[in-house]
Amino acid sequence: MVTTFANLESDMTQYSGPDGTQIDAYLSQPAVPGNYPGVIVTMEGMGLEDHMKDLCRRFAEQGYIAIAPDLYTREGRPVPDKVLETLFSVPDSQTMGDLEGAALFLKGNPHANGKVGIIGFCSGGRYTLMFACTSKNVNAAVDSAGGHIIPDDGPTAARPVAVIDMVANLSCPLLALFGEEDANPSPAHAARLREELDKHHKTYEYQIYADAGHAFFADYRPTYRAGPAQDMWHRLLLFYEKHLKD
Repeated sequence: MVTTFANLESDMTQYSGPDGTQIDAYLSQPAVPGNYPGVIVTMEGMGLEDHMKDLCRRFAEQGYIAIAPDLYTREGRPVPDKVLETLFSVPDSQTMGDLEGAALFLKGNPHANGKVGIIGFCSGGRYTLMFACTSKNVNAAVDSAGGHIIPDDGPTAARPVAVIDMVANLSCPLLALFGEEDANPSPAHAARLREELDKHHKTYEYQIYADAGHAFFADYRPTYRAGPAQDMWHRLLLFYEKHLKD
């Protein structure tokens, strides 16, 4: 039986990044004492939107301690026409360090059960997959439409290694969710990820939705598709239940 929590504790907080920077983040958790898994909600390229905070609260209602780090704490939130410029300039190593800090922060919560999941959408999905391939502090990962896992161009100083080339090091179960109408990641890129997961004998679940494109889960954007989004929410809760609560 799943218990939902109506009373939550939700607010902005800070935790230490690997360089000592205090990373801004939104935290939500059940107000009832207990032992709960943690979930990192990885922001999209636009920054720490209210949608990410809402997801933290939704996870907390399901019995998770959820945190959404502001991965632009150092850079500041970009203006709309500078989003891609800012996104591609932030070093992957910096983001991985900040996500590692979030995982340790969750594990240090007095009500933590010691397990941590991560979820991300769009660019956050890319970071989620990368984190699951580089960290030993994550127990389950959900990549929703993670783009640029196969880069259009070669390596850059900020992004020296393609995420697709990291799949051999995936250290936890992965739930990968895509839309057939998405251009980035395209169905071909989604299929390539599945090939790599099979090649390296990884534990994963995979779903590609018809009548869904990029950001189909984002209910504040015109790309939202209610059917696939509702199915995704059901799937990911079962996935986290299996890998984080058992």
